[in-house]
Amino acid sequence: MTPSVAPAPSPSPTDVLAALFEYYGPPAPRQTNGPLAGLIQTILSQNTSDVNTDRAFASLWGTFGSWEAIRAAPTAAVADAIRSGGLAEIKAPRIQGVLHVIQQDRGELGLDFLAELPLDDARAYLTRLNGVGPKTAACVLLFALGMPAMPVDTHVHRVSKRLGLIGPKVSAEAAHQILEASMPPDQMYEAHMLLIRHGRVLCKALRPRCGACPLTAVCPKVGVEA
Repeated sequence: MTPSVAPAPSPSPTDVLAALFEYYGPPAPRQTNGPLAGLIQTILSQNTSDVNTDRAFASLWGTFGSWEAIRAAPTAAVADAIRSGGLAEIKAPRIQGVLHVIQQDRGELGLDFLAELPLDDARAYLTRLNGVGPKTAACVLLFALGMPAMPVDTHVHRVSKRLGLIGPKVSAEAAHQILEASMPPDQMYEAHMLLIRHGRVLCKALRPRCGACPLTAVCPKVGVEA
């Protein structure tokens, strides 16, 4: 009978980041076109690829040229402009609905005011918008505003569970605030980008490349059936 292998204790988030940073190097610098553009791009990114997102956003802006024109356009015209991003009939009214609410709330089409709010207040405003969940809000807060929010996609969720940074039954939605509370706030962007890269390169959903992993010595899943 083969003896069971005791799992390694879960590593600290700081140790995880240090090991991933040493292995992969620093992520590319954060770039943004502003929080409103970031929000619309993130809505467009739902259930599609980065290439399709970029194509759809370029088509949307090239067709209308301003947020007000997008807000006031016939919904069918907006859907036609973003069709390359998929789910156009869902995303077009969602985008226009967000723009209508922001205009009504603020008297202008912009989200720069979020930078002046505490993180939780900025998140609360975004998640009150129809179609904006925790991940979409966190993307806007982190990428467009540089706030210490942690977007949890499938890679971040999977890698965090395997490493024991979150519990095995923690949902992706619940993982946002757990990871935000445990990661160094000034390294949140690096943490997000490195966890995604690790999930894509080594810690894959199927057949993870544990032999090449810089975290093998501290990963609770190594040698243990998941």
